Amino acid sequence: MKGNGLPRAEVPAAFDAGAASYDRLVGLNPGYHRDLRISARRLLDGGSAQRVLDAGCGTGASTAALLATAPAARVTAIDASASMLARARAKTWPSTVDFRHVPVEELSAADGPFDAILAAYLLRNVADPDATLRTLRGRLRPGGVLALHEYSVRDSRRSRAVWNAVCGAIVIPAGRLATGDATLYRHLRRSVLAFDGVGDLCARLTAAGFTDVRTGTMPGWHRGIVHTVLGTAA
Repeated sequence: MKGNGLPRAEVPAAFDAGAASYDRLVGLNPGYHRDLRISARRLLDGGSAQRVLDAGCGTGASTAALLATAPAARVTAIDASASMLARARAKTWPSTVDFRHVPVEELSAADGPFDAILAAYLLRNVADPDATLRTLRGRLRPGGVLALHEYSVRDSRRSRAVWNAVCGAIVIPAGRLATGDATLYRHLRRSVLAFDGVGDLCARLTAAGFTDVRTGTMPGWHRGIVHTVLGTAA
C-alpha cells in the first residue's frame, strides 16, 4: 500500500469487497446524506436539468440526493464497482434512473450530452484526474454544470487535524468492526490527506476548460473538510 492509500487500480476491487458494509455505514451517517443533498442543490440550483449524470454513484446515496432535488430528472448513474452498483440497483428507484457498470474513463460520448454532472468522491480515486475532468466536460452540453463533491483538507491545518481525529477515533474503528478489515477506511484517510486542496481543485477545473469555477463547504464538523466545487462547461 502506498502512503496516499490504495493504488488507484485496486480501488474498484476494494469497493467490491466492502460494498455491503460500506452501504450500512453510510446509512448510519445522516451527515453524509445531508452533504450530498447540499451539493445536489448547488448543482441544480432550482434549474430545469433534464439529463443528469451521477459519476461514481456507489451504492446510490448520490443518486438519491439528485432525485431529492430534481425528482423528474433522468439520471444515468455509473460506477466502476459491480458490487457497489448491485447494492444500488437493489433499492427502489423510479424508471427514470439507469444504473450502468462502467468506469468514468469509458463513458461514451453517445451517453451525453448531460445538463449536469455530479461526481461525488470520484476524482480522488481515478488514475488521471485531469483526463477525467476533460472527459466529464466533454459529456456536458454547453452551459452544463459539473459539481465535484469531495473531501479536501490540504489547505487547512485545522481541517487536517479534525479529519485525522475523526478517522482515528470513529471511521477506521467502525470499518474494522463492520468488516474485520479496515483497509478501505485506512485508504479513505490517507487518500484524503494526499488529495488536492480546494485551490488546486479549482485550478484543475479551469485547466480542463471549465468557467465560473466556485466552491462551497458544508455545515457542522464537515466545514472546511467536505466541499462542493462547481464549474460550467463553455
